[in-house]
Amino acid sequence: MITNDGHKLAFYVTPGHLPAIVLDAGGGLDASYWKKVAPGIAQQTGSEVITYDRSGEGRSSDVPGPWKAQNAASDLAAGLTQLGVTKNVVLVSHSLAGEIATYFVNEHPHWISGSVLVDASLPEFYTDSETAKLVAANQQQIAALKKQPQTRATRQLLAEADNYGPVHNAYHKLSWPQSVPAIAIVSSQTPFTTSPADAQLWKQAQQEFVSAAPNRRLVVAQNSSHDIPIDRPDVVINAIEDMVRQVGS
Repeated sequence: MITNDGHKLAFYVTPGHLPAIVLDAGGGLDASYWKKVAPGIAQQTGSEVITYDRSGEGRSSDVPGPWKAQNAASDLAAGLTQLGVTKNVVLVSHSLAGEIATYFVNEHPHWISGSVLVDASLPEFYTDSETAKLVAANQQQIAALKKQPQTRATRQLLAEADNYGPVHNAYHKLSWPQSVPAIAIVSSQTPFTTSPADAQLWKQAQQEFVSAAPNRRLVVAQNSSHDIPIDRPDVVINAIEDMVRQVGS
């Protein structure tokens, strides 16, 4: 357990050598999400493997107020600092954690040797029109959640939805540092299983991201939902192994 800004966060460490592999799960998920990836990647690479529960998830403390990727990036930085892991890190980020990764690598580019972005939420996706569309589409769901008895899960969902439009308008302006190599894995289904237009834009955003620098490449996880670490852990493990080989020890 580590402490940052008055709240506690649970980190789980499998000892090993550098590069350290840090696994960050998507929204509403905790460290257990990586159960099909973490043991195999630790055994196959010999690297130190770190997972953690973000605030409001798993064994970590709840934090009141809106959820912000910048705060989550601060939590991750605090945890890695206390663990002594501030260089030669391969950061593996799924879905919402792509937003955390983008803020993190901009603040700590020299900590990260490479990244694997697993159907990650990337800035390129959040055009003004798409963000406005998502805000409008989510209004009914958010209103319904507010009427329900509050649980830890619903509180976290509402925290992530708070101020969604302005947050993602700002996120759209960010870019990934050219110095940090990345493998982007996109699922064949994307998160938008009922909206072909949104699914296409999601895939275009992934392609736009990898096309922006020569040290990035795209991998398609065939026959997979958005939950690639569950449906196709082999694809994630192979990408991590490739990145570990690329960055060296």
